[in-house]
Amino acid sequence: VFLLFFTTHEELQTLDVDDAFFSTPEDIAARALKPQGGVNFIRTFKKQVEDQAVNLPPNLNELVQNTTYVQSPDNLVWQYFYNLKGSAEYPFPGGIFQWARYRINGTGLNETEKIFSESLNKHENTLTLATLRIVSNGLGQPHFHFNANEMGYVISGCGQVGVILSSGVTANFNIGIGDVIFFPVGTQHYIKSVCEEDLLLILAYSTGNQLETLRMNKYFRGTADHILAQLFFKKQAEFKKFSN
Repeated sequence: VFLLFFTTHEELQTLDVDDAFFSTPEDIAARALKPQGGVNFIRTFKKQVEDQAVNLPPNLNELVQNTTYVQSPDNLVWQYFYNLKGSAEYPFPGGIFQWARYRINGTGLNETEKIFSESLNKHENTLTLATLRIVSNGLGQPHFHFNANEMGYVISGCGQVGVILSSGVTANFNIGIGDVIFFPVGTQHYIKSVCEEDLLLILAYSTGNQLETLRMNKYFRGTADHILAQLFFKKQAEFKKFSN
C-alpha cells in the first residue's frame, strides 16, 4: 500500500504508457519503436477494457517471466529514494518527528540523505515529508509555517485538532485513522493525542526549501515582557513565570 502526495491543487492529469501507446497512430508508433514486423506487429496490441495500471491481467504469471532489477548506484538512487523510517528522530515534549526534507548546507544529514535533500531543493514545486508521533495525551503545540501548506494523513491513533483563525475563532475537530487534515500556509494550528495509543501521522509540506516554522512558545517568549504587559493588561513581572 502506498500513500501518494501530488503537488497540485488542480485536477491531477496522468498519462500511462498504455494510454499513450493506443493514442498514437499505428504507423507513427511503428516508426518510433521499430519492432520486428513493423506496423503489423503494432496491430497485434489490443486495448483492454479495464485500466491495466490498476487491474493486473489474470494470466500475469504466463506473461512475465523475469522481474529482476539491477540496483543503481547511491548517487542515483538517493535522488528519488529516502529511508524515512530509518532516519534520525527529533523528539519534542509531546512526541517525535522524523523528516524527509531539505536542510541548508546539509545540516544534520549523512551523505546519502544530503543527496536526497539537494534533489528536493533543485526541483520546483517539490514536497517535504515527515512522520509525526504524538504520545498519548501529548501535544503538538500551536504553530504555523511561513512557507508551506501542510497536509496530513492519520496512520494510527486518534486526536483533536485546533485551527486558530485570524478572526480569533478556533475551529476544533477530532481525527482518526484514515482522516486527512489540511492547514494553509500561515495558519496556526495544534494537534493533541486523545487515545491511549500514540497518534501517528504522515505529513506533507508544499516546499522543497527548508521549512520555516514558528511555534507558540518561541514567539511568546520572543516578545518583550513590557509589550506582553500592555497586550494582556497584566503586570510585567508576572511574565517571568513563563519558563525559558
